[in-house]
Amino acid sequence: MKLLILSGLSGSGKSIALNTLEDCGYYCIDNLPVTLLESFISHVMLADSKTYAKTAIGIDARNQSESLANFSDNLELIRNKQIDCEIIFMQAEESTLLKRYSETRRRHPLTNLDVPLREALKKEKEMLTPIARHASVVIDTSRTNYHQLRELIRNQIGERNIRHISLQFQSFGYKHGVPLDADFVFDARSLPNPYWIPELRGLTGKDQSVIDFLKGHEHVAELFDDITGFLERWVPRFEVEGRSYLTVAMGCTGGQHRSVYLVEALARQFKSPFLNVIVRHRELQ
Repeated sequence: MKLLILSGLSGSGKSIALNTLEDCGYYCIDNLPVTLLESFISHVMLADSKTYAKTAIGIDARNQSESLANFSDNLELIRNKQIDCEIIFMQAEESTLLKRYSETRRRHPLTNLDVPLREALKKEKEMLTPIARHASVVIDTSRTNYHQLRELIRNQIGERNIRHISLQFQSFGYKHGVPLDADFVFDARSLPNPYWIPELRGLTGKDQSVIDFLKGHEHVAELFDDITGFLERWVPRFEVEGRSYLTVAMGCTGGQHRSVYLVEALARQFKSPFLNVIVRHRELQ
């Protein structure tokens, strides 16, 4: 079983890190009291090893300082249970944290009428020292943006190659409007139209007669190759940036022949155990 304990200074990006770990298949819990940590391991994780095989727990300064001071004892109890436990500690320069709080206007958990932000940051750093000294990975986010931090977390936990993006291919007819949720829109109206062949008019791009007709035209193959090359180059970039869903819309006049054929062909091309491919034919539903 794998347990990641994620801690760090407020404003250093812990929420982004936990969301990334959740995308990587971890069961994530934010702000678990340290006093409940050992009980959670014994009565929850070990009782349901399948559900909690990979668990990430966020612990921060919202805990009582007394419980944070006893973190070493809790950690020893956990490791005595043969749990593979790793601690990631996140930090950032004080000037960066001050700027982030100024931009977001969020309230630091330790500030009040008597404790200004700068003083709260120093107090928090002292409180979290018992966790920081046990960290196997320390991440400084002073000069990282949202996407860089997500990639950094993936690299640190060794799961960079796990794919989570869902790639939806959707056909549509321009005469019914362009889909509003499409990330990329490709136009197939310049291709030969089976609609003008009487025996093909009532069929769709999923029927063999239409498939044979379109396969017989060089321009159809050229457009397919161009779109395939584009997506093979750029879909991995969207994965790196943390996108979970990407919709590629293919349009023709009525959304019945050319766009349907190309969507079906693209879905077969990109079908993979590491990529969730979804097909939707808007005008055929």
